[in-house]
Amino acid sequence: MSAWKVRDFHSTDLEGILHLWETLKSAGLDPVYDLSEVLASCEKDHGVVAVVGEEVVGAAVGRAAHDQGWIVFLATLPQWRGRGIGASLLAAVESRMAPLGLTKLSALMPDTETRVEAFLSRGFEDKKNLRYFERRIPLQRQELGPLGQLGGRLLKRDLWSNVAGMRREKDLLERRLVLPLAQAELAEEFGVVPPRAVVLFGPPGTGKTTFAKAIASRLEWPFVEVFPSRLAADPAGLAGALRETFLEIAELEHAVVFIDEVEEIASHRSGEPPSALQGVTNELLKIIPAFREQPGRLLVCATNFIRSLDSAFLRHGRFDYVIPIGLPDAEARRAMWQRFIPAAVLAQVEVELLVERSGGFSPADIEFAARSASQRALEKALYEHDGDSAQPGAAGDSGGPSGGPELKRGPATEDYLGTIADTRATVSDEVAREFLEDIERLARM
Repeated sequence: MSAWKVRDFHSTDLEGILHLWETLKSAGLDPVYDLSEVLASCEKDHGVVAVVGEEVVGAAVGRAAHDQGWIVFLATLPQWRGRGIGASLLAAVESRMAPLGLTKLSALMPDTETRVEAFLSRGFEDKKNLRYFERRIPLQRQELGPLGQLGGRLLKRDLWSNVAGMRREKDLLERRLVLPLAQAELAEEFGVVPPRAVVLFGPPGTGKTTFAKAIASRLEWPFVEVFPSRLAADPAGLAGALRETFLEIAELEHAVVFIDEVEEIASHRSGEPPSALQGVTNELLKIIPAFREQPGRLLVCATNFIRSLDSAFLRHGRFDYVIPIGLPDAEARRAMWQRFIPAAVLAQVEVELLVERSGGFSPADIEFAARSASQRALEKALYEHDGDSAQPGAAGDSGGPSGGPELKRGPATEDYLGTIADTRATVSDEVAREFLEDIERLARM
């Protein structure tokens, strides 16, 4: 079947909505909302459709009532079910209604309805005996202003599942951070105090920023990244701007706050007279205890140079965990290569050979090598096809039934091996050895 895509409802889609409605009725399902209500909401509220070409194969319609949103219609043609269309439609409706500051998104469905996977996969709860589906919106209306001023945002819910490989790190972060924060009441029963601050350390390009965003995505908390370089331009100075930023963060009910390259503002304090940055480090050391007193938030600091951090910064009482994020092992490299190799050629590529040759590569190195292989294969197919290196258009025109052999489609094993050989690993042997030493001396898991 052809690929489908989700877009906003157009008035020309009315016939498709009618067809979906009739499909539900013919299957013995009676929608809760009348057809007239659905059509009216399509025009004036928030409607999205899934299309294949110009054919409407699915649709979802939502409307707001005060601070609550309602899904008034969700349907997919039978032959297109089980492909994730319903969940994508619900996500699109929620995205379009997000600026309204809703606190809840609900759906009321007939008791005979059995196709509930789309709602469950989007985080809705099934209310027993009512078939009432409800999803709590992570962001409250009063938080929209402060979050916008901070440059924060809600990230897509699938970032955690999209982290390829790195199973050891994911399991550790899931157990130590996500579980006690997402299940706060259960954690309290066991006497577990949810973490408030964590340091991720490791060589460059190992995915520390990716993990920070994935944690926010997994918790469905707003993600706020603090950029010291931008705060430095504030008239109040870096220390004052940092203090004001965390006061604004305190207005949010939940937040994952991320500071990358934290060594820039938390390095060893020394020298006479004190450097200007020592005042910033002192301010940050004061901020963290106050931050820890506020529930529903997590500070994630990342560094490539943990040895340069001030000793007072890392001590117990400020950070719950100091977690290493290292180079991917063979299993993780395999998952990464499988993610970046186009699906159409994956079966023909010797993935295990790529895994072996890319030992010592960071996730960023693997992604770079994979993207480079695709680019090189494309150029080779267009410019060198059948010995013709004149113009890409000429090469393309010569392929196919009327002009010689088909163009090669997609990169092959030799393309990947070539880019692996040409890619300089970000992490040197010396840095890798120092990282292992840092784990022994400083990690706290």
